[in-house]
Amino acid sequence: MAASGLLGAAASCSAAPFPHILSHAYPLPFFLPTDARPSSMTRLSVLIPVYNEAATVAQLVARVREVPLDLELIAIDDGSSDGSGQALETLRGAGPVDIVIRHPTNRGKGAAIRSGIAAVTGDIVVVQDADLEYDPADLPRLIQPILEGKADAVFGSRFLGGEHRVLYFWHSVGNKLLTLLSNMFTDLNLTDMETCYKAVRSPLMKSLVLTSDRFGFEPEITARLAQARARIWEISISYSGRTYEEGKKIGWRDGVAALWHILRFNLLPPPGAVRRSSAPAPDAAT
Repeated sequence: MAASGLLGAAASCSAAPFPHILSHAYPLPFFLPTDARPSSMTRLSVLIPVYNEAATVAQLVARVREVPLDLELIAIDDGSSDGSGQALETLRGAGPVDIVIRHPTNRGKGAAIRSGIAAVTGDIVVVQDADLEYDPADLPRLIQPILEGKADAVFGSRFLGGEHRVLYFWHSVGNKLLTLLSNMFTDLNLTDMETCYKAVRSPLMKSLVLTSDRFGFEPEITARLAQARARIWEISISYSGRTYEEGKKIGWRDGVAALWHILRFNLLPPPGAVRRSSAPAPDAAT
């Protein structure tokens, strides 16, 4: 699909106010050549980490394929024991899924995403959970700021007024506290650091040093994007959360672990991670 067609598809799905830009806005980040213009970006790689989601994965893939974008679907079976892996192989054989990666044992969401990133061939990368909590119909709006050359990464926020299922009060409080703590270290003004929907330019995504194997992926990628001086935007998205009876996996222990992850990934970046203080200044003429 041509870039103009992709932009048109994205624009036709946009009914919300124009996304608001976050801090660290630069004309073009230092890690992209100045002639790398978004007009050439036409393919969205959708990473689908799967762990025991046999009940929903086929429906999720069908909904992603309904999105009017040029898509590459990469599914990662993270050691499922409920037939999810077989379901993904069937979907690959039938055509809706382009690539299936299998982990012999469960390694965690972060490890699954890293395996998927290594296989990406598209121009933009986004993670799509297989549990139907996030609506793929939001994807055209999510990548629009990147296509327009205004962002390197876009976060889909569950707390900016989009439609959502009413569920756990303390979960929302916990999410907001974790986002606040993350913002204090990254100097960003995000409203939803823990969101699954983070669209990132592929060259940038592949350049980030990511090490977290489990749910620490969200604070880690947020820290890495801030350290890389990426231009980050947020848009509102819809959200249909699950109950624990419906299969929700994240719990209070993950929230406690997230506190440590935020501290560790911001204060102790691994060798090779870009620090903002040592990065060359962007070219103001671009």
